[in-house]
Amino acid sequence: MSAGQWIAIGVAVAIALLLVFVVHWLLNHQLGRIWPQARFVVARSTFTAYAAAAVVGANLALPDKGDVDWSTYRTIEHAMVILMIASLTGLGISLAYAATDMILARLSNSNGDADRRARRIQTQVRLLRRVVTSIIVVLAISAILFTFDEVRALGAGLLASAGIIGIVAGVAAQSTLANLFAGLQLAFSDSLRIGDVVVIEGEWGRVEELTLVNVTVKIWDERRLVVPVANFTTMVFENWTKQGTEIMAKVMLPLDWEVPVEALREEAGRLITSSKHWDGRSWSCQVVDILNEGLVVVRVVATASDTGDQWNIACEIREHLAAWLVEHYPESLPRKRTELVTGGDDADYAARFPTSAFRRSGSARRAERALVEHEEAGEN
Repeated sequence: MSAGQWIAIGVAVAIALLLVFVVHWLLNHQLGRIWPQARFVVARSTFTAYAAAAVVGANLALPDKGDVDWSTYRTIEHAMVILMIASLTGLGISLAYAATDMILARLSNSNGDADRRARRIQTQVRLLRRVVTSIIVVLAISAILFTFDEVRALGAGLLASAGIIGIVAGVAAQSTLANLFAGLQLAFSDSLRIGDVVVIEGEWGRVEELTLVNVTVKIWDERRLVVPVANFTTMVFENWTKQGTEIMAKVMLPLDWEVPVEALREEAGRLITSSKHWDGRSWSCQVVDILNEGLVVVRVVATASDTGDQWNIACEIREHLAAWLVEHYPESLPRKRTELVTGGDDADYAARFPTSAFRRSGSARRAERALVEHEEAGEN
């Protein structure tokens, strides 16, 4: 290649890069004032736009094959075509992500857990853009492969055997396809959304990410539980925010029979109605069970607007009533009663408890002691 040809390529690349710089500057400074979402386009396409501009500019300025006497020029030209397809694919994916970022940013300003529609759309948008990205990448790889003459010659044979290939691929990727369709089913049936509070495999947490393969649940202690998407369509799980964020806080108190239920109910009501975590709907304090251990179970229930308030008011009830009972009614605390019978002779005890093992063992001990005393008296 001559010096003029190299200069032409350099000028074409420089002009392409300058155009991208101008477009970014306009988006940041001019259009950004009236269209705040322009920052998403700039942020997503900072690298891909310059890379695509450089490759496209170089391809446009490449001389014809007849003007270059390099034996490897055909290979270089082929490599530049592949780079152009790859860079334009990256730019297209970046712009698609920028468009969805605008939607997600607008939805993130909604009312948190209470806006179920916004969280549902967020889940669907995130999942759809992953599906679209996967399709674009597959098409780009196919386009790159068909730039090779050998693959293009096999095109008719590949199309003729597409049915067999599809069956083989379906069997090989059975679990992946199952997760893909399970993810689409979850997103569009509104069974699971990003931000939902769920209980899965005994763990309580919030759905942090929903992909084509896994669901990431952020556990309350900052751990992440990664569950295959298909598990949510085949296993039972709890969704605490499926229809709304309202929930009940429940506190179970095992207490002694001497607990003053009316006084406890009055104190619980005073605490709940004055708590900032109570949503004002309802509350109750009732004896709900009697245990075999000789205790009664008092259940205190209070409604809350979301899971955060539910946890806080439950802890508040538990802490306050425990301290209140210790201070005012210590006899109400859980205890086990044992009755000891002392005094009197063995006949009285035997009449009251004829099957007592303690009586039998006591009589045997007394008989043995009497025998020893008799033997000692005889020796003397």
